[in-house]
Amino acid sequence: MAPAVTSLPRIVEPVTLRGEAATLVPLARDHAAALSDAARDGELWRLWYTSVPAPERMAAEIDRRLGLQAAGQMLPFTVLDAQGTPVGMTTYMHVDAVHQRLEIGSTWYAQRVQRSAVNTTCKRLLLAHAFDTLQCIAVEFRTHRLNTASRRAIERLGAQLDGILRAHQRMADGSLRDSAVYSITAAEWPTVRTHLDWQLARPREQSR
Repeated sequence: MAPAVTSLPRIVEPVTLRGEAATLVPLARDHAAALSDAARDGELWRLWYTSVPAPERMAAEIDRRLGLQAAGQMLPFTVLDAQGTPVGMTTYMHVDAVHQRLEIGSTWYAQRVQRSAVNTTCKRLLLAHAFDTLQCIAVEFRTHRLNTASRRAIERLGAQLDGILRAHQRMADGSLRDSAVYSITAAEWPTVRTHLDWQLARPREQSR
């Protein structure tokens, strides 16, 4: 018997996911000031190959993401560090309830928590919820072909490169983005889960 198809409302239903190094909470408009401060840490919006909102655009970006959530297309989160301070954003996006697939993306972190256990913890939480609770058959990750730091981080998770979408999107500066597309399938999840748990069990300064 085929498994029941996950309903769209269930995928985009707000949820809090808790880990040791980070917690994911539903994105809210009152997070705008703290997220603006997080973006200022490293002036992340100046990185041409990313789409991090500038501080003065944070409230508008939150409204955009919440609008997509209302339309059933995204489930946005605020990333909190171990002290409960907002340090970034991430989402389930491109939700496909019929084929039980989604993408983890639109992710950014304050510079001070980059290359820490925060990203690994967030991905472990998001992947576990996607595969174990939502019964997804595959989870995608997409990033700019030239964003080597992001690509290395995705590959460290255990995701496999599916291919490159040439001239996939137009960036804010008018340049065209080639998107590197990665994925983890449900069959691969148990091995990836073991790998992520091993990474998180290592000394904190080595966990990326």
